[in-house]
Amino acid sequence: MPPRKRTRPTLGFLCCFSSSEPPEINLKDSVPLQLLEFSAPMPPEEELHARFSELVDELDLTDKNREAMFALPAEKKWQIYCSKKKEQEDPNKLATSWPDYYIDRINSMAAMQTLFAFDEDEMEMRNKVVEDLKTALRTQPMRFVTRFIELDGLTCLLNFLKSMDYETSESRIHTSIIGCIKALMNNSQGRAHVLAHPQSINTISQSLRQDNIKTKVAVLEILGAVCLVPDGHKKVLQAMVHYQKYAAERTRFQSLLNELDRSTGHYRDEVNLKTAIMSFINAVLNAGVGEDSLEFRLHLRYEFLMLGIQPVIEKLRAHDNATLDRHLDFFEIVRNEDELELAKRFDITHVDTKSAGQMFELIKKKLSNTDAYTHLLSILQHCLQMPYKRGAGSIQQWQLLDRILQQIVLQDEKGENPDVSPLDNFNVKNIIRICKNHLSAVVFKPGPEDPQLCTFCVSPLFNTADLDHQLIRRELHEKETGSTDDLYVSSRKVKELSVIDGRRAQNCVILLSKLKMSNEEIKRAILEMDEREELAKDMLEQLLKFVPEKSDIDLLEEHKYELERMARADRFLFEMSRIDHYQQRLQSLFFKKKFAERLAEIKPKVEAILCASREVMRSKRLTQVLEVVLAFGNFMNKGQRGNAYGFKVSSLNKIIDTKSSIDRNITMLHYLIMIFEKNYPDILNIQQDLATVPEAAKVNLAELEKEVFVIRSGLKALEAELRYQQSRACDRGDKFVPVVSDFITVASFSFSELEELLAEAKDKFSKSLKHFGEEEGCMQPDEFFGIFDIFLQSFSEARHDLENMQRRKEEEERRMRMEAMLKDQREREKRAKKSTGGSVSEEVGEFDDLVSALRSGEVFDKDSKLKRNRKRSVNQLVDGGGRERPVTKVNY
Repeated sequence: MPPRKRTRPTLGFLCCFSSSEPPEINLKDSVPLQLLEFSAPMPPEEELHARFSELVDELDLTDKNREAMFALPAEKKWQIYCSKKKEQEDPNKLATSWPDYYIDRINSMAAMQTLFAFDEDEMEMRNKVVEDLKTALRTQPMRFVTRFIELDGLTCLLNFLKSMDYETSESRIHTSIIGCIKALMNNSQGRAHVLAHPQSINTISQSLRQDNIKTKVAVLEILGAVCLVPDGHKKVLQAMVHYQKYAAERTRFQSLLNELDRSTGHYRDEVNLKTAIMSFINAVLNAGVGEDSLEFRLHLRYEFLMLGIQPVIEKLRAHDNATLDRHLDFFEIVRNEDELELAKRFDITHVDTKSAGQMFELIKKKLSNTDAYTHLLSILQHCLQMPYKRGAGSIQQWQLLDRILQQIVLQDEKGENPDVSPLDNFNVKNIIRICKNHLSAVVFKPGPEDPQLCTFCVSPLFNTADLDHQLIRRELHEKETGSTDDLYVSSRKVKELSVIDGRRAQNCVILLSKLKMSNEEIKRAILEMDEREELAKDMLEQLLKFVPEKSDIDLLEEHKYELERMARADRFLFEMSRIDHYQQRLQSLFFKKKFAERLAEIKPKVEAILCASREVMRSKRLTQVLEVVLAFGNFMNKGQRGNAYGFKVSSLNKIIDTKSSIDRNITMLHYLIMIFEKNYPDILNIQQDLATVPEAAKVNLAELEKEVFVIRSGLKALEAELRYQQSRACDRGDKFVPVVSDFITVASFSFSELEELLAEAKDKFSKSLKHFGEEEGCMQPDEFFGIFDIFLQSFSEARHDLENMQRRKEEEERRMRMEAMLKDQREREKRAKKSTGGSVSEEVGEFDDLVSALRSGEVFDKDSKLKRNRKRSVNQLVDGGGRERPVTKVNY
């Protein structure tokens, strides 16, 4: 019966086994196989094969190792099976056979790192735990990894990475945690889990910010290898954008280029880091879509060139390191290949991408005598009008233009960008389709000013903001007349009349453009008191800023017979000035619209004072707390000061500052809560009695009364305006009197309820002050309730502190038990090693192979997908020297 083949995910570039020899078989366990006497006779061949297959499945071996295992003699298979089963049934191995143990330990380490300062021995012990987990993920049976995933062990590792303090982040622990993730990815199921996690690659990238070189190298090796696995490349690009925001860098690769150019003074560390960076850059440029897309490679490489990678590469040659040179050579070889391919498109030998003039001449040559040439001219003409002065606004507009072009070049047929999309919801294909439908919906008709001119209607499907309306109009006319000069002359308007201040007029026009209503529609809405709800509150507030002043009215009145010539702002102000009591009407309408909102803001504040006053007087739990505090105070102040019958409320929070002489982390409040937990557990629910106190602590009574006064004044002004409008003849369409009359009836009733509620709240607050022995008027609500609010917060924090102390105590006891079991287990393992006289090395998995090939540069040498089916031999691109160097060397 042939061995069952397992389907494994393809890594795409896994071409790292250069030898034809069969691979060495290394079983996944840290304890060597024990060559024991057979404790039972060997079963028949079919049963042995079934048992052995089950064992091999648990080991999650690579395909080559799996085949080699099944090729072993039957006696060897039975010996291996008996040894592994004996180890799995060993009761002394239970401590570290459970992922629960490591997850608990790492969670505990993450929780305690901000609370304590660890000495060197303790840090070493913490690192040992993480290293043991790394070993277990590589060597334990498959069920260990499965259980680790089920318990969300990856999130545990990622959370530890995110919460590390500075000391831990710069220690070996950080590198070991990254090693654990790498070990998890060495397993097919673990690798799929890491790649499926929405934040894993982003979180891993954050570790690049640390100074620890070994950590950086480990992270870069993971990121580079992820670029080479299916669906990994774009995740890495997204992670670099995430890192850019996390590290507040100008561009996503800025930190890498800084590290590439920086000298550390330690040759080995420096070379290792710079080799890892160059291998990562080569993977980013040439993996994923970069395998086949010249545009994508040029796009990403240009980003590195703009950061100044070329002169840095020349400096790196001074290290004279074969592996680093290998990556530098590959970068330049592929760059030269791509530039030759780009030049071939323009039938030349080289494109100087540093020269704007040469690039423009090439584009101009390509587009001459094509329909696209007019669009090139339009692009250039609009570029001339783009802002060019230095400043954030100018840069952002040029950046937007750059991003639009990137999206056009890179976006595929599905509307997806292989890089991180520079613009969201920007689908090039859809926009092109919309543009075509616009052009097809043009309807020609005679113009009102000149029958010879053509005007057109635009399809409602097209938003003219997305395309230059004037450009299309010009093109259409040019097709008819062959000239744009006549169109310009015939479309000139008579000079507008404007007497209003320029800046004010400009702001007024901006407001009117937002309103999207004609002057007549605005006038009608104001007269009708906006029954149709066309004027939003914020628009009314802005309109109040553009009420015609007397000087405006006088100037406009002089030109009332030139109404058609008036500029838009002038005409608007003139027409609004014809409305009787225009300003008062606007103010009335604005007050009406804001009334409910103001009431809704004020009423909860009043209710908070009222409810909180009742709560502090009625709470039995608060009374008990104060009684216990008083008793403790009298006990601590024996003698003349120990017979107090009460204390000021302001003294309540002093118990927070009273600390134990034995443990300065324990306050009197902690001790009180321990007393409550033991003797008066119901008091611990005191926050339920004082639920409204935190809100009342935010209320300033003086400001509250001021807000009420504003509403009262507004109602009086509205009543005065109503009397005025009732005294005059009503214009046609004027609905001020009926609308405002009804509103005042309802609003007055609502406001009187608010005033009554405020009076009751003030009365209850005065009684609560008296209840606690405070003089009326000596304290405001925010001060009085703020004392109780601070106490409640401190009470909650102290309870949390005590819970943490108890949890840490339990964790420490648990840790000691685990350490004892672990120590005993290690002793047994040492004895087992001595008895066998050797050890078995841990298996090197697929992901390790990929990282190793990436580190050495072998992955770039193989005649695989990465070469993108290039027919040109590498020998044509290198000189006769010892190491590969490009023939045409382009400096940037």
